[in-house]
Amino acid sequence: MSLQEFWFVLIGVLFTGYFVLEGFDFGVGMLMPILGKGSDTRRRVVLNTIGPVWDANEVWLITAGAAMFAAFPEWYASLFSGFYLALLLVLVALILRICAIEYRGKIDDPRWRARCDIGIGIGSWIPALAWGWVFANVVHGVPLDEKKQFAGSVADLFGPYALLGAVATGLLFALHGAMFLVLKTGGEVRAAARRAARLLLPPAVVVVGGFGLWTQLSYGTGWTWIPLALAVLGLLIAAAADFAQRDGWAFTGTTVTVAAATALLFGSLFPNVLPSTIDAAFDLTIHNASSTPYTLKVMSWAAAFIAPVVVVYQGWTYWVFRKRITVEQIPAPVGLPLGSVQD
Repeated sequence: MSLQEFWFVLIGVLFTGYFVLEGFDFGVGMLMPILGKGSDTRRRVVLNTIGPVWDANEVWLITAGAAMFAAFPEWYASLFSGFYLALLLVLVALILRICAIEYRGKIDDPRWRARCDIGIGIGSWIPALAWGWVFANVVHGVPLDEKKQFAGSVADLFGPYALLGAVATGLLFALHGAMFLVLKTGGEVRAAARRAARLLLPPAVVVVGGFGLWTQLSYGTGWTWIPLALAVLGLLIAAAADFAQRDGWAFTGTTVTVAAATALLFGSLFPNVLPSTIDAAFDLTIHNASSTPYTLKVMSWAAAFIAPVVVVYQGWTYWVFRKRITVEQIPAPVGLPLGSVQD
């Protein structure tokens, strides 16, 4: 395996980790207004399930972006220039979500918390839809000219395949979040999360399966039938395990689906990193978009030492905060009164 191939695979692994971990984060935020309707305590239960881990999950995106910038600078430049408005919207949504989560409990006022909940919802829905749209466009290709610059318009990025990709990730992350809540909560919140998961399962199977089949038939190779089959199998396992009330297996099923779907996208893309819809000669590949061999070698040594530490530390965090959360465990709000802040 060449260094270019190694770093393409590693970036795929980083995005897989991001979508698996941040995917249920997004799902929790998307479902929070629904599952916690009419009860601030229930909303706090939902939010507390991701409280200790949501910010660490975002490190995977930062690392993936940094790896892309260092290993494939041409890919990074063309991608971020062509999708500038979309990725800016994602960034603003993530900032809104961060602020809403961090400041929600600082003020003891229903109106303040309601506004923060809106911010959490918006900051979860936009990235969940946008990432599917972006990666569908990356696999399909964009108008790149001979200078490897984006030569199209925003309208070129709203084809039916890209829009289906957005709906697919939105449904999949919502389902992933529902399965996580079933696993991490108890009592009435768990019951509501299970109902949400069972409502989301049928459309998720149809849309995610349809998007995966379209990807395979149009862009896939022989071996990418394997991740497609695993993605569908993961949804079937999740459905069977949920009805059998095997919560851990149900969440494992959606985890397999998210990971396999990401592998399908990256496998269908290889050896390109950003195809051109103008002329195949203008495609960005792992070879013409990569850094120098020396740069890739230095990065490989750094990753070999740092990556295991990060994975072990994050795994330990999940182990420490593994217990279920119920309404009875939520204490009274301790935020400041809104009037005192205004004064």
